[in-house]
Parts: sequence; C-alpha cells; structure tokens
Amino acid sequence: DAPAPAVPAPAAPATAAPARDTAARDTAAGGDVFTVALGEITDQKAVFATVESPNVVPARTRIGGTVASLSVHYGDAVTQVQVIAVVADEKLLLQVNSLDAQIAGLESQLAQMQADQARADTLLRQGFGPRTTAEQAHTAVEVALAAIRARTAERDVARQSMTEGQVLAPLAGRVLQVPAAGGGVVLPGETIATIADQPYRLRLRVPERHAAFIKVGDTVRIDGHQLGIAAPEQGRITLIYPQIEEGRVIADVTTGDLGTYFVGDRVRVWIGAGMRPGYVIPGGFLLSRFGLDYVRVRKSDGRVVDVPVQAGQPHPEAGVAQAIEILSGLAAGDVLVRP
Repeated sequence: DAPAPAVPAPAAPATAAPARDTAARDTAAGGDVFTVALGEITDQKAVFATVESPNVVPARTRIGGTVASLSVHYGDAVTQVQVIAVVADEKLLLQVNSLDAQIAGLESQLAQMQADQARADTLLRQGFGPRTTAEQAHTAVEVALAAIRARTAERDVARQSMTEGQVLAPLAGRVLQVPAAGGGVVLPGETIATIADQPYRLRLRVPERHAAFIKVGDTVRIDGHQLGIAAPEQGRITLIYPQIEEGRVIADVTTGDLGTYFVGDRVRVWIGAGMRPGYVIPGGFLLSRFGLDYVRVRKSDGRVVDVPVQAGQPHPEAGVAQAIEILSGLAAGDVLVRP
C-alpha cells in the first residue's frame, strides 16, 4: 500500500509579544536610540544671585534754587538727556534784566560817542579841529564797544545758568529713587533722582571655597521661572571681582531678559563646583507615569522594557539635547529607546 500523504501541522497562533518586539526593533533600526555611558559631568551648586544694574548714577543739580517742576516718579523709564526736573533761581532772572538795562544804556552812549567821532573827523578833515579831539573820540567809541561786549558776556553767563537749571538724565534707564520734591530748595550738586542703567545683570556671591571652580566664560543655569521668564535659562560669567567680601567671591553674570523693573530681586543660580562621574541622557528618552520616571531599555534579546529611574538636575553644559542626569536605575552600556 502507498503511504498516506503527510498532512502539514497547523500554524501556531500569533501573539502580541512578537509584534511588540518587531516594532521596538524597527524603532531601534531607525537610529532613535541612545547608549548610556559613564562620563564626567559638572557638579552643580545652587547659590542665590541678585538682579542689579551695572551702573546706578545720580542726576544732580548744577545750580541752587527752587525745584520748579519735577517730571519723574519712582519706577519711571527715562532716556538719556531727558529733562527730569527744572530748578529756578529768581536772582538769575533779575540779573539778566539788570544786564539788559545796562546794555541798553551803553548802546545809547555808544550812539552819542559815534556821533561825536564823526563830527571830530569832519572838523579834522576841514582843518578846523585838533587831531587830539578826533583821537579821544575814537578811544571813547572803542571803550563803549568793549563795555557792551563785557555786559553781553555777563548776560550770556546768566542765561546759561538759567539753562543749567534743567536737570538731565545722565543715562537711559529706570528711576530707582527720587529724594527731591517739587517746590523744595536745593543746593548745587544735590541729587534729584537716582537712575539704574539697563540691561540688568545678575550678581553672584559665591563662598570662597568655590572660587577655584569658577572662571570668566563659565556657563551657569538660572531658574528663570522665578523671574517670570522661560526656564531654565543659561547665563555666562563675564566678570569676577578680585576682592573677597565677607568670605564670598562676587561675580557678574549676563543673560537674556531679566525684566526691566525690579532691582534687587533674588533668583537661584546653579554654578559649577568641580567634576564628578555620572550618567546623562537626553530628556526626550525620559517618560513619567503616576509621579515616577521611566526609560525604555532594549535588552540583548531585542525586548524593550520600561525601567524606573531617579532623575536628577538638568545639565545643559553636557553637550546633549535637554540633558538630564540619572542618579540610579541605569548602567553603562544600556541602550535606550525613545518612547
């Protein structure tokens, strides 16, 4: 008898797990993976910085007198050479009026002397007058002209003093203080308003034990949400002062928008305090569920599992997009898959 033909065995039903593994392998094949490696990262220390102006300049009076008008208040924004107050001195106006009257009298005398000069010159040409009379007339005219020039110069000085009664803003910025009041009496050199230069900068006061770790050009991280700006934001150390005050090193940090109103606002800043080993991954590989942080790790057999981790602080200086330090849960060589 001929043997019966072999009947093929029925195919096993497909399960969801191999499909998930295939999708994970496809994602990994697309290059959306990250291999964890132990590296050197900057150990960050939180310190407080103060928003300060690079220059705080007083607007002073140049003459004494009464504050006739005051056009600024606390917090106003001003431009350079803007008139913020006018100081009036009534004596200057009286002095100008007096000099105007003297000049008018001298001009009348000059007209009379010029007429005498013309008469003396005519008689001299006709041979009926002495030369000394003509010379005296010429001298009298020159003296009158010199007197008019002197009085005119004095009047210009008085008018310039009246012009100097205008108190000008020495720079563009925001008014911090206005110690003067309208109608008050001021002396030459008194402060009418105090103006803060802009843009503002952050001033750090770092314990001296960390002085060896900071230098000009270092990048610092700023908790910008405390200032109402996008957070976190980076800044750069532009100046380290050579004098230690009360056990602290002072440094200036320039950054983006620090606002334009409050001076003296405090904000937390993270500075570098040495190097240490650690794990840093891109922030896009981190996912959160029910208050816990996870990353997806691809195993050696191709499976992808969610591993709980403990996330630390951001490290923008690590050279990784949205770099986040991982304190525990990962080891060197782990391959992460973007969720």
